[in-house]
Amino acid sequence: MTTANTHPATPTSPDQKRRRNLILLTTACLLGAIAYGLYWFFVARFHVDTDNAYVQGNIVQITSQVGGTVVAIEANDTDNVKAGQLLVRLDPVDARVALDQAEAQLAQTVREVRATFATNKTLAATVDARQADVTRSETDSARWRADLGRRQGLVDGGAVSVEELQHLQTSIANARSAQLAASAGLAEAREQLLKNETMTEGTSVETHPRVLAAAAKYREAWLAFKRSDIASPVAGAVARRSVQVGQRIASGVPMMAIVPLDELWVDANFKESQLSSLRVGQSAQLTADVYGQRTEYRGHIAGLGAGTGSAFSLLPAQNATGNWIKIVQRVPVRIVLDAAEVAKHPLRVGLSMEVRVDVHDQSGASVAEARPNEPVASTSIFSELDKGADERVNAIVSANLGRHVSLKRAG
Repeated sequence: MTTANTHPATPTSPDQKRRRNLILLTTACLLGAIAYGLYWFFVARFHVDTDNAYVQGNIVQITSQVGGTVVAIEANDTDNVKAGQLLVRLDPVDARVALDQAEAQLAQTVREVRATFATNKTLAATVDARQADVTRSETDSARWRADLGRRQGLVDGGAVSVEELQHLQTSIANARSAQLAASAGLAEAREQLLKNETMTEGTSVETHPRVLAAAAKYREAWLAFKRSDIASPVAGAVARRSVQVGQRIASGVPMMAIVPLDELWVDANFKESQLSSLRVGQSAQLTADVYGQRTEYRGHIAGLGAGTGSAFSLLPAQNATGNWIKIVQRVPVRIVLDAAEVAKHPLRVGLSMEVRVDVHDQSGASVAEARPNEPVASTSIFSELDKGADERVNAIVSANLGRHVSLKRAG
């Protein structure tokens, strides 16, 4: 019988096993390094990201332009309001009284100026009367002198008495005094006329400086009355309402804030070592913690901050002290969001964001260009407050002038 020749399996030694594991680990590390290198070369080096980013927006403080007592609050926190929508009502009684006083003062001023213009004619008539007095006194003086000249040669012959001659001399003296008095009266009348004409020269009743000043006071009272209703200058959401009914407020005291949620942006605080590749106009992808990674926003860099956050802090760092530790600084970079995406997924001021900027395009400037001569933000609701004031002023002047006028403001 033939017996088969079998060989038992050679057990793997611990050194061989360790060597094989090291080879596998080294190979995996090399492959990982190569993969990361390729990823960095083709992808990562063209992106800069940060999670130190927050949503920012305009926070419009609502303050009163006049003082008063709050009688009604028309909007509360979280409400959405439109531009021009009423927010707070103040007690209008005091403003109404001031407006009535200004109206009465304007009417009185118009009548006083009318009287000033009418006085010109009276003073002109007075000048004519004084001129007639002067002419009459001159005529009388000349007549008395002529009579005296005719009678002086008759005294020696006895045809005229000495007493009659003395009477003539007295009459001449009186006529001379009357002439001087008439001349003085004429000069005074002319001065009075000149003074009054100076007050009215080159103007009319409706364009007289006193009338214009009274009209301006009326418009001021009109604005104060209209400002007792406080409207929203922009559209947005109400926040931080602090005003209460019955509260006595002064002008300039904040009552609430309006945040336009359709005009938000992101301030991404990049490290100073990341700024060299950032340019205005580069595209960015953003995600908000409130929606998670599934919702992505698109935007672009609008500008880089003029300084680091520590430079503009309330207590800036004093790096000149002896104990100094270098800390990497961050610079805020403003990123404008796509308005349609913000409307679809609304954001709130202060929310955290993650930002990733594509730095492939290096053609943009490192700082924003000069802004064109246009306002950053504007509102037109305050320009409507004086609407109707001119019509009311014209009506008051017309009623006290006796005819229709059109009184317009200068400029």
